[in-house]
Amino acid sequence: MKLASLKGGRDGRLAVVSRDLTRAVEAKAAAPTLQAALDNWHEVEPELRSIARLLEEGHYRDAFAFDPAQLAAPLPRAFQWADGSAYVNHVELVRKARGAEMPPSFWTDPLMYQGGSDVMLGPTDDIEMADEAWGIDFESEVAVVTDDVPMGATRQAAAWHIKLVMLVNDVSLRNLIPNELAKGFGFFHGKPSTAFSPVAVTPDELGAAWDGAKLHLPLRSTLNGELFGAPDAGTDMTFDFPTLIAHAATTRRLSAGTIVGSGTVSNLDRSKGSACIAERRMLETIEQGKPTTPFMKFGDRIRIEMLDSGGRSIFGAIDQKVVRFKPAA
Repeated sequence: MKLASLKGGRDGRLAVVSRDLTRAVEAKAAAPTLQAALDNWHEVEPELRSIARLLEEGHYRDAFAFDPAQLAAPLPRAFQWADGSAYVNHVELVRKARGAEMPPSFWTDPLMYQGGSDVMLGPTDDIEMADEAWGIDFESEVAVVTDDVPMGATRQAAAWHIKLVMLVNDVSLRNLIPNELAKGFGFFHGKPSTAFSPVAVTPDELGAAWDGAKLHLPLRSTLNGELFGAPDAGTDMTFDFPTLIAHAATTRRLSAGTIVGSGTVSNLDRSKGSACIAERRMLETIEQGKPTTPFMKFGDRIRIEMLDSGGRSIFGAIDQKVVRFKPAA
């Protein structure tokens, strides 16, 4: 089952989307928004699956053409957005590029930050920035959405709370982050609004590529029409999604609609390319002594997508342009 949120209202309007991403129908008979559906998932899921089945069979006269430009993020605002850093080889690269040793605990204790979740970007929304000097970067990731997770949930229990999977562009402002981290109080300005794929899908839609904990498919990032990287999301993932969820729930309950991200997808096999500019710059620094790939400029376009084994888009594409922010008059 594939779900989306049409633009309209703060939380969008829930829609069910066909498997081939060509048609959609509003699902207001089951739930007005995706958040409302997640709040009552056990009751609403069967209704949504019935709508999905009837849509596939062509029973809806009011079905309309699927258009990512008409979509908000699946959750236009979320009660929680917690982003991990599950690919520890990526973290190791970051530290190696600046000559810092990585603590051994990073391989056993997940890194995670709590991001801003009040304004999420739709899949084709512009990335508005006031200054190119901020170091504008994309980060291609996979994320899961949970129902209510009790505090202290084990890894095994956490796996049962994964209800949806989607793609992420965790926009980062690389030149603002070092000064923020130096304050010892985490990110804020360096992590602006995050963008998400057109649809969120139930794990069963992923077939054998989903093993209950990881998604084993390449995540493609195309910058200005050229493939930047396609690392496999299931390879070299040190901490899987149930582990990340259990980590987040160590000291708190997680509300339905919590989004947990994987962090930048990264493979030890460098021939697969990178899922963010910063990683490529780190490799250039290690190999050549300095980075040569620039961060994003106004007018640049990033496309993030995942294809199934048959070459079909699973989530639709995040397709965004970087534009200059114009303050309201």
